[in-house]
Amino acid sequence: MAQVRVGVVFRPQSPPEELRETVIAADKAGIDELWLWEDCFLEGGLTSAAAALAWSERLTVGIGLMPVPLRNPAVAAMEIATLARMFPGRFVPTVGHGVLDWMAQVGARVASPMTLLREHADAVRRLLHGETVSVTGRYVNLDAVALDWPPVQVPPLIIGGRGPKTIALAGEVGDGVLLDSLLATPDYVASEATRAAEAAQAAGRPAPQVIVFAEIEPDVPALGDRARALIDELAAAGATSVILQGTSQHPDPGPLMAALSR
Repeated sequence: MAQVRVGVVFRPQSPPEELRETVIAADKAGIDELWLWEDCFLEGGLTSAAAALAWSERLTVGIGLMPVPLRNPAVAAMEIATLARMFPGRFVPTVGHGVLDWMAQVGARVASPMTLLREHADAVRRLLHGETVSVTGRYVNLDAVALDWPPVQVPPLIIGGRGPKTIALAGEVGDGVLLDSLLATPDYVASEATRAAEAAQAAGRPAPQVIVFAEIEPDVPALGDRARALIDELAAAGATSVILQGTSQHPDPGPLMAALSR
Protein backbone atom coordinates (compact mmCIF):
# COMPACT_ATOMS: atom_id res chain seq x y z
CA MET A 1 0.00 0.00 0.00
CA ALA A 2 1.43 3.35 -1.07
CA GLN A 3 1.81 6.13 1.45
CA VAL A 4 -1.51 7.91 1.83
CA ARG A 5 -1.72 11.65 2.23
CA VAL A 6 -3.82 12.93 5.12
CA GLY A 7 -5.80 16.14 5.28
CA VAL A 8 -8.65 17.91 6.99
CA VAL A 9 -11.57 19.99 5.76
CA PHE A 10 -12.30 23.55 6.80
CA ARG A 11 -16.05 23.32 6.47
CA PRO A 12 -17.85 26.53 5.45
CA GLN A 13 -20.15 26.21 8.45
CA SER A 14 -17.23 27.92 10.20
CA PRO A 15 -16.94 31.65 9.45
CA PRO A 16 -14.19 32.64 7.00
CA GLU A 17 -12.35 34.70 9.61
CA GLU A 18 -11.43 31.43 11.38
CA LEU A 19 -9.56 30.09 8.34
CA ARG A 20 -6.18 31.68 9.18
CA GLU A 21 -6.11 30.06 12.62
CA THR A 22 -6.92 26.71 11.03
CA VAL A 23 -4.11 27.05 8.49
CA ILE A 24 -1.60 27.83 11.25
CA ALA A 25 -2.83 24.88 13.32
CA ALA A 26 -2.64 22.53 10.33
CA ASP A 27 0.95 23.61 9.72
CA LYS A 28 1.88 22.98 13.33
CA ALA A 29 0.18 19.58 13.31
CA GLY A 30 2.05 18.47 10.18
CA ILE A 31 -1.15 17.88 8.22
CA ASP A 32 -0.49 17.25 4.50
CA GLU A 33 -3.57 18.87 2.98
CA LEU A 34 -6.26 21.39 3.87
CA TRP A 35 -9.45 21.24 1.82
CA LEU A 36 -12.18 23.82 1.38
CA TRP A 37 -15.76 23.64 0.16
CA GLU A 38 -17.51 25.98 -2.22
CA ASP A 39 -21.10 25.36 -1.19
CA CYS A 40 -23.88 27.80 -2.02
CA PHE A 41 -24.18 30.20 -0.36
CA LEU A 42 -21.44 30.02 2.21
CA GLU A 43 -17.84 30.83 1.20
CA GLY A 44 -15.95 31.31 -2.04
CA GLY A 45 -13.55 28.48 -2.75
CA LEU A 46 -10.94 30.35 -4.78
CA THR A 47 -10.75 33.35 -2.46
CA SER A 48 -10.41 31.07 0.55
CA ALA A 49 -7.78 28.95 -1.21
CA ALA A 50 -5.70 32.00 -2.12
CA ALA A 51 -5.67 33.16 1.50
CA ALA A 52 -4.87 29.70 2.87
CA LEU A 53 -2.00 29.21 0.44
CA ALA A 54 -0.56 32.61 1.33
CA TRP A 55 -0.68 31.84 5.07
CA SER A 56 1.37 28.65 4.72
CA GLU A 57 4.58 27.70 2.97
CA ARG A 58 4.00 23.93 2.97
CA LEU A 59 0.31 22.99 3.02
CA THR A 60 -1.37 21.63 -0.07
CA VAL A 61 -4.75 23.32 -0.42
CA GLY A 62 -7.64 21.76 -2.33
CA ILE A 63 -11.12 22.93 -3.28
CA GLY A 64 -13.85 20.34 -3.30
CA LEU A 65 -15.54 21.41 -5.40
CA MET A 66 -16.09 24.25 -7.87
CA PRO A 67 -19.52 23.86 -9.55
CA VAL A 68 -18.99 24.09 -13.30
CA PRO A 69 -22.32 25.86 -14.07
CA LEU A 70 -21.10 28.89 -12.11
CA ARG A 71 -17.91 29.63 -14.14
CA ASN A 72 -16.93 29.97 -17.74
CA PRO A 73 -14.07 27.48 -18.31
CA ALA A 74 -11.73 30.23 -19.51
CA VAL A 75 -12.27 32.13 -16.25
CA ALA A 76 -11.84 28.93 -14.24
CA ALA A 77 -8.57 28.16 -16.03
CA MET A 78 -7.28 31.72 -15.47
CA GLU A 79 -8.00 31.51 -11.74
CA ILE A 80 -6.47 28.04 -11.36
CA ALA A 81 -3.39 29.00 -13.37
CA THR A 82 -2.84 32.11 -11.26
CA LEU A 83 -2.82 30.15 -8.00
CA ALA A 84 -0.74 27.37 -9.53
CA ARG A 85 1.94 29.84 -10.61
CA MET A 86 2.00 31.69 -7.28
CA PHE A 87 1.99 28.49 -5.21
CA PRO A 88 3.43 25.76 -7.46
CA GLY A 89 2.66 22.20 -6.47
CA ARG A 90 0.36 23.18 -3.59
CA PHE A 91 -3.05 23.79 -5.17
CA VAL A 92 -5.52 21.05 -6.12
CA PRO A 93 -8.68 22.24 -7.91
CA THR A 94 -11.75 20.04 -8.16
CA VAL A 95 -14.71 20.57 -10.45
CA GLY A 96 -18.13 18.95 -10.44
CA HIS A 97 -21.83 19.33 -11.11
CA GLY A 98 -22.65 21.24 -7.96
CA VAL A 99 -25.93 20.62 -6.14
CA LEU A 100 -28.49 20.78 -8.93
CA ASP A 101 -31.17 22.46 -6.82
CA TRP A 102 -28.71 25.23 -5.95
CA MET A 103 -27.73 25.57 -9.60
CA ALA A 104 -31.42 26.01 -10.44
CA GLN A 105 -31.78 28.53 -7.62
CA VAL A 106 -29.21 30.83 -9.25
CA GLY A 107 -30.45 30.23 -12.78
CA ALA A 108 -27.46 28.12 -13.83
CA ARG A 109 -28.90 24.59 -14.04
CA VAL A 110 -28.48 22.92 -17.43
CA ALA A 111 -30.42 20.16 -19.13
CA SER A 112 -27.41 17.81 -19.34
CA PRO A 113 -25.02 18.22 -16.38
CA MET A 114 -22.82 15.37 -17.65
CA THR A 115 -22.32 17.06 -21.03
CA LEU A 116 -21.43 20.34 -19.36
CA LEU A 117 -18.97 18.68 -16.96
CA ARG A 118 -17.22 16.81 -19.78
CA GLU A 119 -16.93 19.90 -21.97
CA HIS A 120 -15.85 22.16 -19.10
CA ALA A 121 -13.24 19.79 -17.62
CA ASP A 122 -11.73 19.02 -21.03
CA ALA A 123 -11.44 22.71 -21.92
CA VAL A 124 -9.92 23.67 -18.55
CA ARG A 125 -7.33 20.86 -18.70
CA ARG A 126 -6.29 21.84 -22.21
CA LEU A 127 -5.99 25.51 -21.29
CA LEU A 128 -3.90 24.68 -18.21
CA HIS A 129 -1.57 22.63 -20.42
CA GLY A 130 -0.92 25.66 -22.61
CA GLU A 131 -3.10 24.76 -25.58
CA THR A 132 -4.97 27.20 -27.76
CA VAL A 133 -8.52 25.92 -27.50
CA SER A 134 -11.28 26.30 -30.05
CA VAL A 135 -14.40 24.30 -29.34
CA THR A 136 -18.07 24.53 -30.24
CA GLY A 137 -19.97 22.39 -27.80
CA ARG A 138 -23.43 22.22 -26.38
CA TYR A 139 -22.40 24.46 -23.47
CA VAL A 140 -18.73 25.38 -23.92
CA ASN A 141 -17.80 27.64 -26.81
CA LEU A 142 -14.25 28.96 -27.08
CA ASP A 143 -12.65 30.67 -30.07
CA ALA A 144 -8.84 30.41 -30.11
CA VAL A 145 -8.55 30.91 -26.35
CA ALA A 146 -5.15 30.48 -24.71
CA LEU A 147 -3.74 31.51 -21.35
CA ASP A 148 -0.96 34.09 -21.46
CA TRP A 149 0.31 32.69 -18.15
CA PRO A 150 -0.30 28.94 -18.11
CA PRO A 151 1.11 27.23 -15.03
CA VAL A 152 4.68 25.97 -15.22
CA GLN A 153 3.71 23.11 -12.91
CA VAL A 154 0.23 22.10 -14.02
CA PRO A 155 -1.98 21.12 -11.08
CA PRO A 156 -4.06 17.95 -11.25
CA LEU A 157 -7.66 18.61 -12.22
CA ILE A 158 -9.86 16.48 -9.99
CA ILE A 159 -13.50 15.68 -10.71
CA GLY A 160 -15.86 15.17 -7.81
CA GLY A 161 -18.88 12.95 -8.02
CA ARG A 162 -21.10 10.26 -6.59
CA GLY A 163 -22.70 8.45 -9.49
CA PRO A 164 -20.92 5.87 -11.63
CA LYS A 165 -21.04 7.97 -14.81
CA THR A 166 -19.37 10.95 -13.14
CA ILE A 167 -16.73 8.77 -11.51
CA ALA A 168 -15.94 7.11 -14.83
CA LEU A 169 -15.69 10.57 -16.40
CA ALA A 170 -13.15 11.53 -13.72
CA GLY A 171 -10.92 8.68 -14.85
CA GLU A 172 -11.44 9.45 -18.52
CA VAL A 173 -10.80 13.20 -18.62
CA GLY A 174 -9.59 14.18 -15.13
CA ASP A 175 -6.47 13.50 -13.12
CA GLY A 176 -8.36 12.04 -10.19
CA VAL A 177 -11.68 11.61 -8.44
CA LEU A 178 -13.00 13.13 -5.24
CA LEU A 179 -15.39 10.79 -3.41
CA ASP A 180 -18.09 12.11 -1.12
CA SER A 181 -18.00 11.67 2.65
CA LEU A 182 -21.62 10.48 2.69
CA LEU A 183 -20.62 7.34 0.81
CA ALA A 184 -17.05 6.79 1.99
CA THR A 185 -17.10 3.16 3.12
CA PRO A 186 -14.12 0.95 2.23
CA ASP A 187 -16.27 -1.13 -0.15
CA TYR A 188 -17.53 1.96 -1.97
CA VAL A 189 -14.04 3.44 -2.24
CA ALA A 190 -12.65 0.17 -3.60
CA SER A 191 -15.36 -0.19 -6.25
CA GLU A 192 -15.23 3.43 -7.40
CA ALA A 193 -11.43 3.57 -7.40
CA THR A 194 -11.53 0.57 -9.72
CA ARG A 195 -14.17 2.24 -11.89
CA ALA A 196 -12.10 5.40 -12.27
CA ALA A 197 -8.91 3.44 -12.94
CA GLU A 198 -10.57 1.31 -15.63
CA ALA A 199 -11.93 4.42 -17.35
CA ALA A 200 -8.48 6.03 -17.26
CA GLN A 201 -6.86 2.91 -18.69
CA ALA A 202 -9.43 2.73 -21.49
CA ALA A 203 -8.68 6.36 -22.36
CA GLY A 204 -4.91 5.75 -22.29
CA ARG A 205 -4.44 7.98 -19.28
CA PRO A 206 -2.44 7.46 -16.05
CA ALA A 207 -4.06 5.93 -12.98
CA PRO A 208 -6.13 8.65 -11.30
CA GLN A 209 -5.73 9.98 -7.80
CA VAL A 210 -8.48 8.84 -5.42
CA ILE A 211 -9.24 11.53 -2.85
CA VAL A 212 -11.76 10.58 -0.19
CA PHE A 213 -13.60 12.89 2.17
CA ALA A 214 -14.39 10.98 5.37
CA GLU A 215 -16.61 12.39 8.09
CA ILE A 216 -15.89 11.65 11.73
CA GLU A 217 -17.50 12.99 14.89
CA PRO A 218 -14.72 14.99 16.61
CA ASP A 219 -15.86 14.51 20.21
CA VAL A 220 -15.72 10.69 20.33
CA PRO A 221 -13.35 8.90 22.74
CA ALA A 222 -9.93 7.90 21.37
CA LEU A 223 -10.39 10.22 18.40
CA GLY A 224 -6.82 9.81 17.17
CA ASP A 225 -7.03 6.00 17.16
CA ARG A 226 -10.37 6.07 15.36
CA ALA A 227 -9.14 8.57 12.79
CA ARG A 228 -5.99 6.58 12.05
CA ALA A 229 -7.97 3.35 11.75
CA LEU A 230 -10.34 5.02 9.28
CA ILE A 231 -7.41 6.38 7.27
CA ASP A 232 -5.83 2.91 7.11
CA GLU A 233 -9.10 1.29 6.00
CA LEU A 234 -9.70 3.78 3.20
CA ALA A 235 -6.08 3.69 2.07
CA ALA A 236 -6.24 -0.10 1.87
CA ALA A 237 -9.37 0.30 -0.29
CA GLY A 238 -7.51 2.48 -2.79
CA ALA A 239 -7.57 6.05 -1.47
CA THR A 240 -4.44 8.06 -2.26
CA SER A 241 -5.57 10.91 0.04
CA VAL A 242 -7.93 10.69 3.00
CA ILE A 243 -9.39 14.04 4.03
CA LEU A 244 -11.14 14.02 7.40
CA GLN A 245 -13.93 16.38 8.26
CA GLY A 246 -16.08 17.06 11.27
CA THR A 247 -19.84 17.11 11.14
CA SER A 248 -22.00 20.10 10.26
CA GLN A 249 -22.86 20.42 13.95
CA HIS A 250 -19.15 20.27 14.91
CA PRO A 251 -17.29 21.65 11.87
CA ASP A 252 -14.11 22.83 13.64
CA PRO A 253 -11.19 20.66 12.39
CA GLY A 254 -9.07 21.62 15.41
CA PRO A 255 -9.77 18.45 17.44
CA LEU A 256 -8.99 16.27 14.44
CA MET A 257 -5.69 18.01 13.79
CA ALA A 258 -4.73 17.82 17.44
CA ALA A 259 -5.57 14.13 17.61
CA LEU A 260 -3.60 13.33 14.46
CA SER A 261 -0.58 15.33 15.60
CA ARG A 262 -0.30 13.17 18.70
